[in-house]
Amino acid sequence: MESVQNSQKNTQANRNSHAAHPSGDKRFKILDVTIKRNHHRQDALIEVLHKAQEVFGCLETDVLLYVARELKLPASQVYGVATFYHLFTLKPSGTHTCVVCSGTACHVKGGGDIIKALEKHLGIEIGETTADGEISLMTARCLGACGIAPAVVFDGKVAGKQTPESVLERIDQWRQSKPSSE
Repeated sequence: MESVQNSQKNTQANRNSHAAHPSGDKRFKILDVTIKRNHHRQDALIEVLHKAQEVFGCLETDVLLYVARELKLPASQVYGVATFYHLFTLKPSGTHTCVVCSGTACHVKGGGDIIKALEKHLGIEIGETTADGEISLMTARCLGACGIAPAVVFDGKVAGKQTPESVLERIDQWRQSKPSSE
């Protein structure tokens, strides 16, 4: 009887050790739920990457390798998908995100001027985050909001008919609302 109980304890311990990530980061358990819900199917890669980014904030190398191992895919394929789609990011995002549409309609109506003004004002380029980690600047190929061009997405909310001045005003509001670090 005692050997059966020990055997059951060992089996449970093996399951737990297999499920746990070596780092002890509990976010991997959340990711495991999504992977298991999709039965470790390789064609669920994009859904798994979306969940990973939601949980971790970005897709760093260790997360991509974990996903590749769990879905039994080559790491190069997982990296290729993560870098192909602009909604995936390999770097941590800032507290706020500003996405400028670079589609044809937005570009013709001044999207390029907005980008230049933001890069100069923030001292960063597209795809970067300010040194204080406050603001990330990105572009999107097309937001599908051509009727309100030029469009900018501030923390997930689309704003139309933007100008360099209106965008910089919004950025300054974010910076002014930042709690002091004292």
